[in-house]
Amino acid sequence: MDGITHRLYRPVVTSVPLADTRAHTADRLTLAAVTGGQFLAVLSSTAVGVALPTIGHDLGSGPTTAEWIVNAYVLVYASLMVAGGGLGDRYGRKGAFLLGVTMFGVGALIAGLAPSVPILLAGRVIQGLGPALLVPSSLAIVRATFHDERQRAVAIGLWSTSSGLGMAIGPVVGGIVVAEFGWRWVLLLNVPLAAVVVGAAALAVPRLPRAAAEHGFDWVAAPLTTVAIGALAFGLIEGQQYGWSSTPALSAFVLAAATAVAFLAWERRRAEPLVDIGLFRNPAFAAANLAGLVVFFAFIGLVVYLSAYFQQLQGHSAIRAGFDVCAIGVAFALAAPISGRLVGRFGPRPPMVAGLLLGGAAVLGLLRLQQDTSLGSIWWILALGGFGIGLSLTPMTATAVAAVQQHRTGMASAVHNALRQVGQVLGVAVLGALAYQGSGLGIDGLHHAFALAGITMLLTAFVAAVALRAAPRPE
Repeated sequence: MDGITHRLYRPVVTSVPLADTRAHTADRLTLAAVTGGQFLAVLSSTAVGVALPTIGHDLGSGPTTAEWIVNAYVLVYASLMVAGGGLGDRYGRKGAFLLGVTMFGVGALIAGLAPSVPILLAGRVIQGLGPALLVPSSLAIVRATFHDERQRAVAIGLWSTSSGLGMAIGPVVGGIVVAEFGWRWVLLLNVPLAAVVVGAAALAVPRLPRAAAEHGFDWVAAPLTTVAIGALAFGLIEGQQYGWSSTPALSAFVLAAATAVAFLAWERRRAEPLVDIGLFRNPAFAAANLAGLVVFFAFIGLVVYLSAYFQQLQGHSAIRAGFDVCAIGVAFALAAPISGRLVGRFGPRPPMVAGLLLGGAAVLGLLRLQQDTSLGSIWWILALGGFGIGLSLTPMTATAVAAVQQHRTGMASAVHNALRQVGQVLGVAVLGALAYQGSGLGIDGLHHAFALAGITMLLTAFVAAVALRAAPRPE
């Protein structure tokens, strides 16, 4: 009887070893921790925007100053991303992630308790330092944790879901919190959530190998990239507010160009550069980063200016406008995990190209929009747009980080995410300039903005289709 029992139960016992079960559980906890940090970082860039009118009323700030409550966070976030990725590669991804989430929470606490606008802006600057460290490190941790190509693709899909979903539902969350609890809680709620992420990451995320320290961290290239990206973003923000030929905008663009040239000249001389410029000669890497910039350029325009359309032209409240565009976020959340599985099975090219085509076609479908267009007649277009963008996000991210060796993943992730942030700022500036032609937001201006965003996505789909022909499929 004992022999029969042993033969019957042996396959069950050996098919799922206890060590493997524990390893899978640890991997899932790691993924939950890093995606939670990524979600918080992106959510804060859109949720606070809904609270600006209330903040301006309570603290006595004008419209221009209020805009900088959002812009200060995005500007610091984008400009320090490359340096943050390099620091994580050099000194440890887990430590960089934990420090980033901690700084994010501390900045949110300062901003949420701020008695004046200057202190609020200081808190937002500190808060923006957090994503510059945690975002590139989080993706590097995902790549190092999941060794199987298909599992890694699914994990990157979930990471991408947290990123896009945070952007899509930010206005809804911000509107509800402001209406029910006040603007300060839009910031203060980040504090306990950040503490939970820090605790989970400290327990679950393993220590990962660092980059070789033979040449040291590039302390020249890091400030050059920070100034170049920061000046570009500042010029775009100022250009939208004061005109593209204004002195602040032109000065910022000149500074961005000069520091970018100096950065390229310096990096060509380095044996181990902060950013390997030669990677952009890889067609797949270049196309993935171009797609990241373009998708966030279109995505931010889709969310921000559709929300403005429902509020300013149809008279909806901020909360209702957030729910009006939630079809984008729901479809995105459904598409990103599906995309990860498609990448794991077919490689990055089919889902990336299909997503860009679908997203571009959906954005062009919004050219039918009129001032009295009902949500019931366009919700499916919004859903198609969100699904297409979600479908494209995972393969572009997976392609960008697969182009480098594992110890430089933070660098590749930082470059990719920095370009996404530049795309986001470009979307607000360029599409906003088109949408707000003349005296304010108008249907013709929205049509011009959506036409540019849709055509850009379709052209990028063609570039990706050509560039990724040789991209390998997972084994």
